[in-house]
Amino acid sequence: MTLHAYPISIQDANVVVKQWHRHNRPVLSARFAIAAVADGELVGVAIAGRPVSRHMDDGVTLEVNRVCTLPEAPKGTNSFLYAACWRAWRAMGGTRAITYTLQSESGASLRGAGWRVVGETRPSKGWARPSMNHLNRVDDPVYNQPKFRWEVSA
Repeated sequence: MTLHAYPISIQDANVVVKQWHRHNRPVLSARFAIAAVADGELVGVAIAGRPVSRHMDDGVTLEVNRVCTLPEAPKGTNSFLYAACWRAWRAMGGTRAITYTLQSESGASLRGAGWRVVGETRPSKGWARPSMNHLNRVDDPVYNQPKFRWEVSA
């Protein structure tokens, strides 16, 4: 099966994330989304936006916030989507892309796309902070797990 990248609206990609992703919710905002299609069927999506960490948000860094695929998607679909996000971002003048995985995840798809681990995060206490109550963010169990930060750069 040959994979092809197609544009998809962030709204439509979020519908896919809501239905398919095993532990993350749809994103609140993003720069763009990419669909992976094999034999005319949607098999995965990636959503990318500004880095969640304000320390990473320098104008040339992209964060791939969500990638999800069907279990029956062709092998390498996740890597295909990470690579497509990076190519699109470079075409827009970006110089670095980051993403995070749970430390319990293998990261094989990121290594396959040429990304490397550059750091680790400690478990977060979530979004519930008095200074951020106005954001109406929902805490999620995934926030309380350690993660690896991955990067690819020009």
